[in-house]
Order: sequence, then structure tokens, then C-alpha cells
Amino acid sequence: MLQTSYSKAVGLIGLVITVMLLIYCSLAMGQTSISFRAPWNVLTNYNPDNTEHLVIATSRLTRALSALVVGMTLAVAGVLVQALTRNPLAAPDLIGVNAGAIFFIIVAITWLDIQSLSSYMWFAFAGAAVAGVAVFLLSSVGRDGLTPIKIILAGTALSALFISFTQGLLVIDEQTIQTVLFWIAGSIAGRDMSMLLPVLPILLIALLLSLLLGKSMNVFSSGDDVAKSLGQNVGRLKLLMGLLIILLAGGSVAIVGSIGFIGLIVPHIAKRIVGIDYRWSIPYGALLGSCLLLAADISARFIIIPQEVPIGVMTALIGGPFFIYLAKKGVFKQ
Repeated sequence: MLQTSYSKAVGLIGLVITVMLLIYCSLAMGQTSISFRAPWNVLTNYNPDNTEHLVIATSRLTRALSALVVGMTLAVAGVLVQALTRNPLAAPDLIGVNAGAIFFIIVAITWLDIQSLSSYMWFAFAGAAVAGVAVFLLSSVGRDGLTPIKIILAGTALSALFISFTQGLLVIDEQTIQTVLFWIAGSIAGRDMSMLLPVLPILLIALLLSLLLGKSMNVFSSGDDVAKSLGQNVGRLKLLMGLLIILLAGGSVAIVGSIGFIGLIVPHIAKRIVGIDYRWSIPYGALLGSCLLLAADISARFIIIPQEVPIGVMTALIGGPFFIYLAKKGVFKQ
């Protein structure tokens, strides 16, 4: 574990450099043969008539940026979920955003006959938001108000409900399965800037607000009673954290579909490196999430050539064994 602020800052710079290298590799590596200098040439002297430049600008750049942004948002959402619920096994999909987003996409396809990918994106975002709001409203009912255990129970129940509805719609209309398969499995391939740019400002604002909450989350982690005694408005902080989780996780699902394990594993990796100080674990988590998703996307291009493994499958292949390793090490013990 990095102890001093100086060592943590150096580590953060190292992660930034690693992310930049992975982005470059994402632009240069793939099934279409491209010289390793091509990405740099695109930045310095772009030529739209050059095939290599065109592949990078129209396909790989969007993939790299999507992996960068989604990795950040899922990881930070995971940090927030685990802090809010005080549950080390919590993840963004625990509060139902993934299931809600997928269900709304199915509704858009089967009932409204919508065929636009950009429209699916907004339906996914709306479904994630509806699911998240429903979880927090249900969790607030009762004498005790919003509590971690009630959030987990409400999220699990709503996830099961949305999954059941989704399966029912798919059974009725089997042709829809192929259309939504990449949303269910999670995929970065085939995305373009029109799907990323509309959601990007929302995600960037949510990431910035999450970084600013680091100090307040440190106080909140001491317990509700301690936080209240120090003058913190615990209820308002919980609502703000819940809203940020909806925006971050919902926006990610809206762009690339359902991707697991990043929101669960990355917060623990960040904690092992910098401790439980959220002023550091949030930025570390964001960069580590980007590293993981970029590496997974690059690997997915070469496993079953000429096809690609869905990015959600890759994160499961990477995250599953690592999750077992962490469990054996006792990392999940509180």
C-alpha cells in the first residue's frame, strides 16, 4: 500500500501514462493490419485518403474513447456503491441499473419498433435511471429511512423483476434476441461518436462531482452517527451518491451495454494500493477501470479471429479468477 501523498501522486501519474499507452495500443492493434506509427501520424498529419488513418479515425478512436470513459465511470460507480451500502461485495448492477436499461431497450424494440442505435442508448439510460430511482425510493420507505441493507434488498428485488420481464418479452419475440445480444453481453465494437458524445458531458460532470465528494465520503465511512455528530448532512450525501451512481452506471450501460466485474473488482484494487481514503481511491479507481477495460478490449480482438469476443465476456474472464483470488485472500472481509 502506498503510504505518503507523494508516492500516491507518483502512482497516479504512472497510471495516467499506462492509460495513454493502452489507448495508443488500442488505436494501433487489431485484426486490420496497421503500422504502429499510424496513430501518431493521425494526430500530427491526418490524411482522410489513407486507409490506416481512416480505420483509426472512424472505428478505433471511438472504441478507445468508449473504453476509457466507460472504464472510469463503472469503476467510480463501484466505489460509490460500496461506500454507500458499506458492502464490499456490492456493484453497480446490484441496484438494478443494468437490468432496467436492458428491459427498456427490449421494450423499445418489441413494442415501439425502434431501430436506431442512438435511440436505444437513451432508452437504456432512462431504464437505468428509473431502476435506480425506484431502488432508492423503496429503500427510503420505513422508520429507519435509507439504510445499506434496504438498498441491497430493493436492488436485488428490482433486478430480478426486470430480468423476468426481459425474459418474458424475449420469449414472446425471439427475433429480438439477436438485436439486443450485444447490449446484454456488453460490446464496444460498432459504436460511433454519435452514441458517446450525447452522454459524455453527463458522465464527465458525474465524475467530477464524485472526485469532489472524497472528503465527505471519508467522514461518511465512519458511520452515520459519527458523520452526523461532525455536522454532515448524511441524508443529502446518500441521495447525491445515489444520483451519481445512476448517472455513471446508467450512462455506461447506455453506451456499451451490460459489463460486469469492473465495478466490483476495481474498487478493491484501488483500496489495496492507496487505502480507504476516497480522495485517492476514486481517481485511482477511475484510471484502473480504464486500464482494465482498454486491456480487455484489445485482448478481445485476437482470441477468436476473425470474430471478436464481447467485451463483457472478456471482463468476466479477467474478473472472475481475480475475484476468487481476492476472496481467498480475505480482501472482502470488513
